[in-house]
Amino acid sequence: MISRAEFARRRRELMDLMGNNSIAILPSAKECTRSRDTHFPFRQDSDFHYLTGFPEPDSVLVLIPGREHGEYVIFCREKDPVMETWHGRREGQSGAKKHYGCNDAFPIDDIDDILPGLMEGRERIYYEFGNHDDFDNKIMGWVNTLRAQVRKGANPPGEIIDLSHFLHDMRLIKSKAELKVMQKAADISADAHISAMQICKPGMNELRIESELRYQFANQGARFEAYSSIVASGENACILHYVENNAEMKDGDLLLIDAGAELDGYAADISRTFPINGQFSEAQREAYEWVLKANIKAIKAAKPGNPWSAPHDTAVKVLTQGLISMGILKGDLEKLIEEEAYKPFYMHKTGHWIGLDVHDVGDYLQDREPRILAEGMVLTVEPGLYFAPRTKGLDEKWWGIGIRIEDDVAITAKGNKVLTKKVPKDADKIEALMAKVLK
Repeated sequence: MISRAEFARRRRELMDLMGNNSIAILPSAKECTRSRDTHFPFRQDSDFHYLTGFPEPDSVLVLIPGREHGEYVIFCREKDPVMETWHGRREGQSGAKKHYGCNDAFPIDDIDDILPGLMEGRERIYYEFGNHDDFDNKIMGWVNTLRAQVRKGANPPGEIIDLSHFLHDMRLIKSKAELKVMQKAADISADAHISAMQICKPGMNELRIESELRYQFANQGARFEAYSSIVASGENACILHYVENNAEMKDGDLLLIDAGAELDGYAADISRTFPINGQFSEAQREAYEWVLKANIKAIKAAKPGNPWSAPHDTAVKVLTQGLISMGILKGDLEKLIEEEAYKPFYMHKTGHWIGLDVHDVGDYLQDREPRILAEGMVLTVEPGLYFAPRTKGLDEKWWGIGIRIEDDVAITAKGNKVLTKKVPKDADKIEALMAKVLK
């Protein structure tokens, strides 16, 4: 759990970056309709959660550096016994102050009357346009209302600045508390992957594995997946974002699982590939060992001072060498890399930032150059090889083999820490683990 003190530190840091005579405005996520009068489970906007921890929809965060009556303001729903009987408890204004530390809390229905007054006299508004069309219009409406009253003495803000510029750079560097939560999410996810390996057998449906993952997540306190789990057997593994998860798993095929739990808003993201019958074939093992080598070497390249691109460049070199060794590509290694000859078999990047979002915020480039890795950043490392069936010129022994090995890696002061190392990825260890159940 993230403490109230850390949430306060984050808000203080953001307000220091904003400077005086400014105001930041950030709406919560909305409830999303699933069908008619039912909704998907509510998930708070990641930026809103990062600054408040406040878990309710229909809320707006306002930060006002230097405000005499308090810098941290929330607009939220009022307490309502009838609505709470039907739909669950609400914090109300008193709960927002008591449990989430805001200085002032107002009913969300009063925002049109109160927020323009909080904006007046501020030189700059920090706000991210493009996420909430209705609220975008409200912001401009309030500003225009103040501008129309200039002759009456109103002092409207003169500038609107993208809030995400500061906020997403803050989120990119994880605190010790965040890393602790992410380690726990990774451990829960690791246990689920191990369980999936132990129950897997030919003839089972992919959905059975998906249900095992969900059960293991929830059983350890992570109610939700961080993203839709991929449980892809056989040639389904050559579809990068396969989520149907409804095929029968066949003897002799591989199973690729890409799945992670969400805990207290923070994501884990793990991929493992293993034989459904517990034994790699010769071709499967050969391809697997090259992906594993790429994973291990790319992780070593994920260290402070290296560019963001270093793990990917490392993985590409290893995988291209592997494709040459397997007889799939022919020619000079460096020329093949320059020509991107590997792309039919490895078409994605080797990783992404991870945190409150599974594909977390933060620029990958600075001044058009790859960002330099630094302590506190967390990224995935996920090389793969995919040999789609009936690929022209490809030996049939490779058809339908899809392999990805993905770990979550936190950059430390002197190197890195693999958060997901609990899940075996050595081929012999995977076979040994599965043999305990399959015999």
